[in-house]
Amino acid sequence: MGTLQIIVIGGGAAGFFGAIAAAKSHPHPQVTILEASPQVLGKVRISGGGRCNVTHACFEPKLLVQNYPRGNKALLGAFSRFQAQDTVTWFQKHGVHLKTEADGRMFPITDTSETITSCLVNAANAAKIKIQTRTPVNRVTYHRGKYEITLKSGEKQECDRLLMATGSNPIGYQIAQSLGHTIISPVPSLFTFNVRDTQLNQLAGISLPNVKIKLSVPDHPGLEQTGAFLITHWGFSGPVILKLSAWGARILHQHRYQAKLQINFLPHLSPEEIRQQLIQTKEEVPRKTMFLYRGVEIPHRLWQYLLSRANIQEQVRWAEVSKRQINQLITELTQGQYLVSGKGVFKDEFVTCGGVDLKEINFKTMESKISPGLYFAGEILDIDGITGGFNFQSAWTTGYLAGCAMAI
Repeated sequence: MGTLQIIVIGGGAAGFFGAIAAAKSHPHPQVTILEASPQVLGKVRISGGGRCNVTHACFEPKLLVQNYPRGNKALLGAFSRFQAQDTVTWFQKHGVHLKTEADGRMFPITDTSETITSCLVNAANAAKIKIQTRTPVNRVTYHRGKYEITLKSGEKQECDRLLMATGSNPIGYQIAQSLGHTIISPVPSLFTFNVRDTQLNQLAGISLPNVKIKLSVPDHPGLEQTGAFLITHWGFSGPVILKLSAWGARILHQHRYQAKLQINFLPHLSPEEIRQQLIQTKEEVPRKTMFLYRGVEIPHRLWQYLLSRANIQEQVRWAEVSKRQINQLITELTQGQYLVSGKGVFKDEFVTCGGVDLKEINFKTMESKISPGLYFAGEILDIDGITGGFNFQSAWTTGYLAGCAMAI
């Protein structure tokens, strides 16, 4: 019997991790990575602003899965076999030390993604993995226990086991479908919200550490998130918006990204506590204009914007503000309504929900239940996480499990 031939289509995080895990097994198979673009690990290079957010410091599988709008049930068992702590340990063993930031995100201590890409490429080279770049695949067929891969160049390659790790590339979905798999229609998952409001857009750059937001669309109970918030030239961004976009990805797509947002800029205070602060300010500085003297702790330009939304003019002094205006201001501070008119993009870190139906995959091995010897890892699956290192963690986990199982 000859050497077991394994081919990995896709030279990203999941593909590399799967290839390395397979190549290190015994007896050693011959592993080849086929990457369509000129450079491997493209997404790893640009992630986290070029620093690479490797994973998240959440080391309890039951808590970890709560960060995945799609795939959380399937991942629970997978994370019990390879989770974030295992990722940290794996990189440590390969000479890369990670650090945890205040929000739980983990980065290499060097603060450059090059550390991660070099580590993976060096590990692949040490395991004698063949890496072929500029090698796009056209189609895959299965015949008598073997997979035949036809490249765009017309060349054919054959293997005993095949790992599909093509990310959200349409070619990957087409190949999976041609081999009998169901594709859940892919739609964007991490994105910012467009809000058409010239006055608001002029506040670009203002951020708040903790804002509570409720998203609502017709015939849906609504979604809520709390977290850091950023005003941009086109609308809203920040972790709280990205979380909402992930959980609301499908429903927002169905409603063509038209929705209502209710924003509470002071979620740590009750409306009554805010009222008391405003009344106290009115008593302490009655002659000051409201536009120049804030009654609550929020950025000054945002305070002025909310005053104008509450129909309070620039020249109004604290002594002159009416009860009705105070009530309107409290409404704007705690439940202001904004119309979402579309979606923006989140840097270059394009994430989709959708992909290969998880019911067709054995999550102990990542092997197809439909086509023997076919494995899947990473974003080609209908799995997506919120921002913060969770998408990479599902890539490392599914890649590792597939790699270990493929070589058996």
